[in-house]
Amino acid sequence: MTPMSETGGDAVLAIDQGTTSSRAILFDSAMRIAGVGQEEFPQHFPRSGWVEHDPDDIWSTTAATMREAIERAGTDAERIAAIGITNQRETTLVWDKETGRPIHRAIVWQDRRTAKFCEAQKAAGVEPMVVEKTGLLLDPYFSGTKLAWMLDNVEGARAKARDGKLLFGTVDSYLIWRLTGGRVHATDATNASRTLLYNIREGRWDPDMLALLDVPEAMLPEVRDSAGDFGTTRRDLFGRAIPILGVAGDQQAAVVGQACFRPGMLKSTYGTGCFALLNTGETPVVSRNRLLTTIAYQIDGTPHYALEGSIFIAGAVVQWLRDGLKLIREAAETQTLAEQAADDHGVYLVPAFTGLGAPYWDAECRGAIYGLTRATGPAEVARAALESVAFQTRDLLEAMHKDWAASASGGAETVLRVDGGMTANDWVMQFLADILGAPVDRPEVLETTALGAAWLAGMKAGLYPDQAAFGEGWALDRRFAPRLDADLIDRRYAGWRDAVARTLVQGRESRPE
Repeated sequence: MTPMSETGGDAVLAIDQGTTSSRAILFDSAMRIAGVGQEEFPQHFPRSGWVEHDPDDIWSTTAATMREAIERAGTDAERIAAIGITNQRETTLVWDKETGRPIHRAIVWQDRRTAKFCEAQKAAGVEPMVVEKTGLLLDPYFSGTKLAWMLDNVEGARAKARDGKLLFGTVDSYLIWRLTGGRVHATDATNASRTLLYNIREGRWDPDMLALLDVPEAMLPEVRDSAGDFGTTRRDLFGRAIPILGVAGDQQAAVVGQACFRPGMLKSTYGTGCFALLNTGETPVVSRNRLLTTIAYQIDGTPHYALEGSIFIAGAVVQWLRDGLKLIREAAETQTLAEQAADDHGVYLVPAFTGLGAPYWDAECRGAIYGLTRATGPAEVARAALESVAFQTRDLLEAMHKDWAASASGGAETVLRVDGGMTANDWVMQFLADILGAPVDRPEVLETTALGAAWLAGMKAGLYPDQAAFGEGWALDRRFAPRLDADLIDRRYAGWRDAVARTLVQGRESRPE
C-alpha cells in the first residue's frame, strides 16, 4: 500500500533553482525520482566581475520546470503532498511590495562589485564583529553588501525601503513570494545565515549589521525552520493549493541529502562552484583558517551548524573550456582529454575568474595559467582545469581539519561524501581521492541537493521517515580510493600552492592605489 502524507498526496516536488538553470524533480513516496524538468537561463555580465540574472527568468523557468516534472512523472498536482525549495544562495533580489516588480536584476553570488566597500570596512576594523555575529567574512560573496549596493545605486530605492515599500530576499524568498501570490515573505535559517545580516547565535536579524549596511529591517523576510510552514501555492498555478514545507540553501540541502547529520561528517558539492561543509553539531565553531561558520539546517527550532569552505569556480571551469576557449563541445570530453596528459605535465590553472574563495578570500585576483611550454596542448589545459577543482578541495579540507581538530569536539572523519554534476566524471573523482589521500564516496542518488529539500518537505508532511531512518537509507554507488604515488601527489600539490601564491601576488600588484 502506497503511504500517504498528512497533507494528502504521495509525492514531493523539489525545486532546485541554480546559478545556470532551474530544475524541478518529483520524488515518489519512496524518495525515488519520478520526473525531472530542467531549463537553462541567460547569465548577464555587465562589467568585469559583475554577474546578474533577470528575476523573471528565475521565476518563469522555475514555474515551467515544475510543470514539466509533474508531466514527465505522468501524474498531477493532486498527488503532491508538499513542495521543497533549494536555491543558489546569496544571490540578492529586491522587489516592490505592492507591484512585485524587481527594482534591479538579481545580483548573483559570484558578483564582486562590492569588493572596495568590503576592503574599506576591513580597514576600519569591522570584520571581527562581523565574524562573531554572522559567522561570515566581509566579502562581496554575501547578500548584505549586494543589497546595500542596490539601495545606494537604484534611484529612489533607499527612500522607498525606509517607507516599507521594498522587500529583500534571496532566491528562496522570491520564489515563495511568487508561488504564494505575495502572501508569504519568508526564508529559512540556512539562507538567512548567508546574508551577512543574521546573527547565527541569537537566531535573529542583527541590529548592528543592519546599521552597518543601512538596511531597514522592514525589508527582511521572516526566518523559519528548514522544515517549516511557508504557506501554500496559488491555486491557479497547479489547479490546487500545495503546501511549501521545506526550504534550504543548496549546499545545506546537500548536507541533508547526504545524511551528514553526525558531527564530523563531511560533504562536498560540485556544481558551478564547489562547497565543502563539515557538520559541527549544535555548537558553532569559529574558524581560525578563514572558513565560514554557517547554519547547516534548523529543525524544531534547533539550529545545527557547519564549517564551510566555498570555491567560486568548479564546474564553471568546464563551461569556460567549452564556451570560452572552445576546446570542447560537451563536458564529457574533458575526461578523455585529461587521460591523454601525463601525470607530471606541470601545467596549473588557477581559475580565479571572479576572485578566490576560501581559504584565500581575495576578491580582486584573477585567473592564471602557469607552466606552459611548446608541448602544452588542449589535453594539458583541460587536465589542469579539472585538477584545479581537486587542488582547491584539498585547500578547504586541510583548513577544516585544523579548525575541527582545535575545537572541543575532536577530529573530522576522513571519508568525503560528494555530489553534484562533476561527480559523474570518474577521472575527477579518482584524482580527488589521490590528492586528498582519502576515500571519496559517491552516493547512488547524485541529486542530493534536491533530495535534501524533498526530504525536509516530505518529513514535515509526514510522508518521509525521520532523520535517523533517512540516514540509514543512504546508499553508496562507488568508493574512490587513493592510488597515485604519494611523492608525485606532494610535488603536484606543492606546485599548485606555488601557482596560487603567484596569482595572489599578481593580484595585489595589479590593484590601483
